[in-house]
Amino acid sequence: MHKLLMLAVCGVLTIGLGVAVADDGKKITIEGEGLCAKCALSETETCQNVVTVEKDGKKTKYYLEKNEFFKDAHTGLGICGAKKESPVKVKVVGTCVEKDGKKILTPTEKIAKVD
Repeated sequence: MHKLLMLAVCGVLTIGLGVAVADDGKKITIEGEGLCAKCALSETETCQNVVTVEKDGKKTKYYLEKNEFFKDAHTGLGICGAKKESPVKVKVVGTCVEKDGKKILTPTEKIAKVD
């Protein structure tokens, strides 16, 4: 009985820790230049949406996590076909975490083109 109780407590603590780690991301809104990390930037082996934001003379790259909003923006907004000289201006709302020194943004809303 004692072992069963300890197992249950460990399970609850593990689930609680997983939720805390998952909620680590901060919700942000960014506007910047959208390009494909594979086709335009030659940084990855597969297509990946990247939004570069310039603030105070410093450029920050946000790598967009692939989800339901990713594909529509990648082909529909022309991110994949965009060139370095003529990127697509986009607005993205999502949660951001840092992983392996990169900012990973998971879109939580449809990615919008900005004129």
